[in-house]
Amino acid sequence: MGHWLAEARRGQIEGVVSRFDPAYWTVNFPRPMMAAVTTTAHDALRVDGVFYRQDQIGGLIWEAEDRHDHPLLAFETSRDFRACRLSFRWRSSGLLALDAVNGPVLTIEGRDAEGAARAWYVRLWNYAEGDSEDAVVSLDFAALDGGFLLPGEADPVWAGDVDRMFVSLVPEGYSGVDAALGPVEAWAELSEIACMGPGSVLAIGDVVVPEHGLRIANGYDDCYHLTPARVLRNMLQLGYRGTILHYVGMSHYFRLDGGYVAIGDSAINVACAAWTSDFAARAGALGYSVIWSLSYELLDQHCWGDWKQRAASGEPALTGWEPPSTLLSPAHAGAMAYLRAVALAFAGIADDAGLAVRFQIGEPWWWTLPDGSLCVHDASVGEGDPGTLLADSTLALRDAVKDAHPEAEVLLLVYLPTVMGNVAANMPLGWAWPAFDVLQLEDYDWAAAGNAAASDRGVALAEARLGYPPEQQHYLSGFVLAPEGKAAWQHIDEAAERARARGVGETFIWALPQVVRDGFIHFSQESDVQAFDDVLFPLALGREAEVAAEVSTAIVTSAGGTEARNAEWAEARTHYDVGPGVRSEADIAALLAFFRARMGPAKGFRLRDPFDWQGADELIGAGDGETASFALAKHYGDVTRRITRPVSGTVQVSVDGVATEDFTLGAGGVVTLDEAPDAAAEVRASFVFDVPVRFAEDRLTVNRATFLAGAAVSVPLIEVRE
Repeated sequence: MGHWLAEARRGQIEGVVSRFDPAYWTVNFPRPMMAAVTTTAHDALRVDGVFYRQDQIGGLIWEAEDRHDHPLLAFETSRDFRACRLSFRWRSSGLLALDAVNGPVLTIEGRDAEGAARAWYVRLWNYAEGDSEDAVVSLDFAALDGGFLLPGEADPVWAGDVDRMFVSLVPEGYSGVDAALGPVEAWAELSEIACMGPGSVLAIGDVVVPEHGLRIANGYDDCYHLTPARVLRNMLQLGYRGTILHYVGMSHYFRLDGGYVAIGDSAINVACAAWTSDFAARAGALGYSVIWSLSYELLDQHCWGDWKQRAASGEPALTGWEPPSTLLSPAHAGAMAYLRAVALAFAGIADDAGLAVRFQIGEPWWWTLPDGSLCVHDASVGEGDPGTLLADSTLALRDAVKDAHPEAEVLLLVYLPTVMGNVAANMPLGWAWPAFDVLQLEDYDWAAAGNAAASDRGVALAEARLGYPPEQQHYLSGFVLAPEGKAAWQHIDEAAERARARGVGETFIWALPQVVRDGFIHFSQESDVQAFDDVLFPLALGREAEVAAEVSTAIVTSAGGTEARNAEWAEARTHYDVGPGVRSEADIAALLAFFRARMGPAKGFRLRDPFDWQGADELIGAGDGETASFALAKHYGDVTRRITRPVSGTVQVSVDGVATEDFTLGAGGVVTLDEAPDAAAEVRASFVFDVPVRFAEDRLTVNRATFLAGAAVSVPLIEVRE
């Protein structure tokens, strides 16, 4: 397996897309308003929204630069709109009509012909034919005027350098004053969308990565502004198949009453319901199964005060997000009844779409403060045992889903780095197999840092305590919070592969927004022929075995005899002739069998170099307070040799001169310490190692007569760089 971080397309396949294609519009709005855009036909889209304040305005947006798709799938940036004409049919309900004073306006943001930043405001009613709530709008960007009344207030648009444009969505009852409204549920439809003219077509990436076996995770809070069609295109064409893990979020799905979450006719707002229904239907049509993930986390500003977990000081449990979220108390009957209503709403949408109901209870925990104390002090906890209360709340949520959907699969997600700090409270025995159909484990802090030892310990603890066999487990690998940390993708990819090797049911990359942002690609490599067999050459080397170290040096001699020398390799490459180790006919048979099993030079193997086979107190790195993984190496003066095939059980590690056994030896000779060493702390290692080699030739010739006469067999080998 392998991965690649693609920054841009470099010759990969492209297609074309019509500018203003319905799938590539987005929405934006001020909180707590909610809106979502879905595609209803190849040439149509719909925006659903709910407005809570009299000064709220939403926007339906087209951006000239594609910032939301993977680099291999994005459409080209083209800021010049003058060579295209756009037309569409507009219909709406609950919004101010086209002819109203604050009715729909197309705001165009960019620069004028002199390069000065500015915006134009194009009243759609000025370019409409029909009535105020059902009309055809036609816009020629080469001859377009802003202004409310035309021609008297005309403000000519220069559409040659546009960043974005958006249609304003203003609710009935809008006053511009920060005061309560409704709420007002509204919608707008753009149908018969057509873009014409020589500037109407854009190039778009059309790469299709082969299916690789990993699954993808995503969250509504990260993609609410995109169309489901666009989100699913990225998933499908990046090679993720089978199952989608969809976190329903903590900040965008709910409906509000008086500023606080409420159930009403449904626990989710109309915008989220429209988006989720479209997503479920499209996912099913593409052959996906969807796991709907609901956590105990909720945006703090809309959470009822008595629902929140609280510290001993009485302060609510708050996360580090901005704005902060809080954690619902498993002991509060109202909070848990709310979660059950939310779960049933999403399960119902899945069922209506014809999907098998798969529901995940996501990261249920008592919030842990930096000092290690738990937020178990809200009034509803009383004298109850925190672990029992947590287990009971999750089991009640499980039962609510299974009572409504008897065939439902219910999964539980455990975040190991936090729950291991207080196992009794945050990994209660009430979760033990088979309480849930699947146990999902995530440890993205460890995975992103390459701390395989911590991951292994966490998994071992969860298996020992809860008893779920690997095939009844899922693993979530990732994620990379900020783009400057994208080097962590290597560790994340490796963690995913370790989970698959462990035999878990499904392995997920968390999450799609970071995959898209950093250009992450996971791909399967040829697996029919492995490049290396981790076995030792079967014959002992004789005293006459030949070892030759080879370097590559470019030497240029001037007319005056002065030389300029350039070492083209970073380190020497060793050649061997191990023929003198063949001492009997039994050795010949073993050698030929070994040659056949390796398919000659096709597969590498281990060789113990009789002259260079150990490292003693070698410096392999220095601490920085964050890095926990260090590659074994041996030093020859100023030259460093990577050791990729250490002998298991021989590796000894010290940190600042103090021996430690708190480490794991991983693939490629990488030592991962349980704790990252302090800054400037020297990390050293002693070890026995083998050299990765292969047969140097496609043919191995052994003549029995000459062998019996005492002639040495020639068996050339060559070192393999890893």
